[in-house]
Amino acid sequence: MTLDPVHVDGIARLAGRLGGRVEDTDHDDLAATAWDEFLDPLYYEDEVILEPLGEQRRRAAPLPDIALEERPFDTQHGLDSGTINPTTFKNGLVLDVAQAAMAGVPSDLDLHRSRTVVVSAHTNDMTVDLGDDEWGRSDEGYTHERLLEVPRVDRYAQTVVHALALYLAESHHARANIGDVSDLLILDGPIYPTGLLNWADRHPELADLLESDEQPRDVVENYVRLVETCLEAEIPIVGFVKNSAANGLTRALRTKTGAPWANDNAFFEHVLSRYDGGELRTDALTFTNWFRSRIGTDRVLSSAGNALGVERELDPEAYEVTFFALYDPRDELVYRIEAPYALTRDADRRERLTMQLVADVAAERGPPVAVAKADELARIDATAKDQLRERIGREFDSDRQQSYNEQRWGSKYANGDGE
Repeated sequence: MTLDPVHVDGIARLAGRLGGRVEDTDHDDLAATAWDEFLDPLYYEDEVILEPLGEQRRRAAPLPDIALEERPFDTQHGLDSGTINPTTFKNGLVLDVAQAAMAGVPSDLDLHRSRTVVVSAHTNDMTVDLGDDEWGRSDEGYTHERLLEVPRVDRYAQTVVHALALYLAESHHARANIGDVSDLLILDGPIYPTGLLNWADRHPELADLLESDEQPRDVVENYVRLVETCLEAEIPIVGFVKNSAANGLTRALRTKTGAPWANDNAFFEHVLSRYDGGELRTDALTFTNWFRSRIGTDRVLSSAGNALGVERELDPEAYEVTFFALYDPRDELVYRIEAPYALTRDADRRERLTMQLVADVAAERGPPVAVAKADELARIDATAKDQLRERIGREFDSDRQQSYNEQRWGSKYANGDGE
């Protein structure tokens, strides 16, 4: 049953009572204060956790002029990984399937055919040994594949199978195909596996697993080795984060300004938005300088972190996360672009990366072409997800564990997906 107009009006009036209590213009003032007074550098408990590279400033790139600018990098490659989402079966097995793909601009059909597939599985049945296969090949050698038994956990089985499948597939595929990259590699997402690294803040059981089990460490090591390979080959590697949930910056600012923002992107939107007569200006993309970060999960791979015990061949500061925020007012979206400090400490390279990404977003009104193509190649659509789940269930003669939400609303709500 849908809401009647009288209900909609009543709910809107009720919510509208908040309007006089939460003024967005006050947030603009707080954002301006935070930007002007606390970020050069940002301290937390007497430690520098964020500092600008070069001059702290905000810039604007006029539209459509910036979209027509010549790109600093002749070719680019994008990388992404997609999953079917964690699925629970009636026999107690919880699994996820991830596939990773790399896209080239200009196109490379052999590269686009290449895939890495990981099936991660979890069971609490101590009598069952799922095995942990080595890497194999299929599709005439174009596909690398692996079955991975994840550590047994009392809770968060879905979290574990999802993160390990997703990040193992992505990092393995990147390392297996890095020889095809000549100018620029753009990951669809952060440069390190933040979805895995944030286990430390979610629950003691996950934090212990992150510190003590070799599987998470192996995945993190893949990303460390990928960064080292790129640096040795002088290939810039960046992460294009479309939906950043990072909130470490706002948490730190809250102790200084009472920052009201839900996450860091909300803060940067206030910082980068431009208004004329009360109307949002959409004639330019706006963006910040690069920042060097030791906030939240960024700390793990910084000079202040231990990289989960993974050996780093370079000076630890070379791996530190640096980023800038890019705001597209046409869709009111903030993107976070990351790169290791070893790349961005050079001002000329920093500027080339900035102009490449800003121009790409201007032209595409979204992620760079290489990222969009990789996303399309790696994505497993809803129909394919259902087919895979049904086929997998037949393989070991067990049905998917159904939920009421799935029965009522459809398969996208299976095992919590969609809520």
